Amino acid sequence: MQVKNAMHKGVEWMAPSASLIDIAKKMREHDIGAVPIGEDDRLVGMVTDRDIAIKGLTGKTRIKDLTARDVMTKGIIYCRDTEELGDALRIMEDKQIRRLPVIDENKRMVGMLSLGDVSHAASHELTGELAASVSAHHAD
Repeated sequence: MQVKNAMHKGVEWMAPSASLIDIAKKMREHDIGAVPIGEDDRLVGMVTDRDIAIKGLTGKTRIKDLTARDVMTKGIIYCRDTEELGDALRIMEDKQIRRLPVIDENKRMVGMLSLGDVSHAASHELTGELAASVSAHHAD
């Protein structure tokens, strides 16, 4: 199965200048845990609910003054919509990520592949392996 058959489509991104409050509202509105960040028609980062909680709420700057740029994860890892689902799962496992942006042949973001998407599309065995892998604690 190709990634495009498992991913959810219609992903929107926000600018690096977007406030964390606006990003959190979008997460709540769409019931999602990550928002891609784009600038000049390129994917430049990702803000997760964990980024907001860990980086946004624990700093010295007031949450209302923070933007996506202040907390986003840079160096985006992605897959192509035509890749086999198993290849995308290996990326998620290796990088211990739960959400993977999906791009097309024109390098445009066309969707997001999440652990939930995988659970609906892949076997229980593969889903279990992925969940265990991305949930493993990082060694410091």
